Amino acid sequence: MTSPATAGDAFHVALTNDFFDEAGEPRYRDLGLDVLDAEPRVRRSVFERHASPIAPDQLAGVNGVVVLTPAVTADSLESAGDLLAVGRFGVGYDAVDVAACTAADVALFITTGAVDRSVAEATVGWMIALSHRMLVKDRLVRRGAWNERSRYMGSELRERTVGVVGLGGIARATLDLLRSFGIARPLAFDPHVDPAVAEQAGVDLVPLEQLLERSDFVSIHCPLTPQTRGLLGAAELVRMKPTAFLINTARGGIVDEASLHEALTSNGIAGAALDCFECEPVVEPHPFGELENVLLAPHSIAWTDELFRDIGRAACGGMVDLARGRRPRGVINPEVFAREGFRAKWARVTGRAPHELEVGR
Repeated sequence: MTSPATAGDAFHVALTNDFFDEAGEPRYRDLGLDVLDAEPRVRRSVFERHASPIAPDQLAGVNGVVVLTPAVTADSLESAGDLLAVGRFGVGYDAVDVAACTAADVALFITTGAVDRSVAEATVGWMIALSHRMLVKDRLVRRGAWNERSRYMGSELRERTVGVVGLGGIARATLDLLRSFGIARPLAFDPHVDPAVAEQAGVDLVPLEQLLERSDFVSIHCPLTPQTRGLLGAAELVRMKPTAFLINTARGGIVDEASLHEALTSNGIAGAALDCFECEPVVEPHPFGELENVLLAPHSIAWTDELFRDIGRAACGGMVDLARGRRPRGVINPEVFAREGFRAKWARVTGRAPHELEVGR
C-alpha cells in the first residue's frame, strides 16, 4: 500500500502493519495520514507483514518508520542505511533500543503532548470509579443483590491527596482536571523535575516514601526504564494507606505484580486500576481479574478516536518535518544530530547541507 506520491526521490515513510487489518484498511478511524498525503515530498507505504521485532528487510530503503507495537532492536536496524528516524506512535519507547538507534545514526522521536488529555481523562475516570465502588455496585444489580448496597459506601475526590509518580505532561494534565473536584494540594515524586517548576505547577515535590504515605491516590506517570523497573515493590506498597488506591496507566514492570496482589488481597490498600502488565498481551485470565477491588484494561484505557488522531498527526508531522529538513519534536536521542554519520545521511536523504540541521522548529 503506497500513497500517490511515488517519485524516486520522495521521502519514504513506512508504517508498521498493525495499523491495518487483513484487508489493508485502517483499524482506527483517523491515523493522521492526511498529514503525510498532503506533503508532496513524502510517499508512504505499509509493511507487508507484522513482525516484532521489526525485521531488517522491512526497513531497507525506508527514510522514516512510524511504529505502533513492534519492537526495534539493533538487528532491526542493520540494513537501515537510509533510515533517518523511528517515530513511536505514543510516548512509551521501552520497546525501542535507543542506544542501537543512535549507533545506527537514527533519531527516535515520540509524540510528546498528544496523549496528555486522553490519559488524564481516563485516569480521573478510574479514580471516580474506584472511590465510588462502581464495579461492585454494577455487580450488585446484575446478581439481584440490591439490598446489599449499604455495605458499599464510596468516597469523593474532594479534599483527597493525589500523588503522581512522574510529573510530565500527562501528570500535569491529570492534576489540572482534578483541581475542579477540590482535591488537596497534590504531591509528586520526580527526581528530574526542578522544584521551581513543580512549585509553579502548584505541586509539592516529595520523596517517594513520603508520597506513598500521604496520598489517597497514587497515579503512575513515569516511563519504564532500568531505574523505574520494580519501583513499587513490597517495601513501597506497605507504606500506602489501607484506604488508598493505586493507578497505573504507564507501563507494566514499574509495579511488582506479586506484591500488589498481596497488598490488594490483604487489605493493605483499598484498590487498584491497571492498564498495563508485566507480560503483555494478557491472553489468559489474569489473577487480578478475580478481585472486586481492581479495574483492568488491555493497555487501551485511554484509546479514543481523538487520541489516535492527535498521535497520528504528531507522528506524521514529525516525518514531514524530516522530509523538509527540520528536526521533529520529542526526540529522545538528540545527541544523534551531532554524529557525522547522521549528518551525512541527512544531507544525502533530504538534500540539505549538514549545517542546516541545526535549524529546528
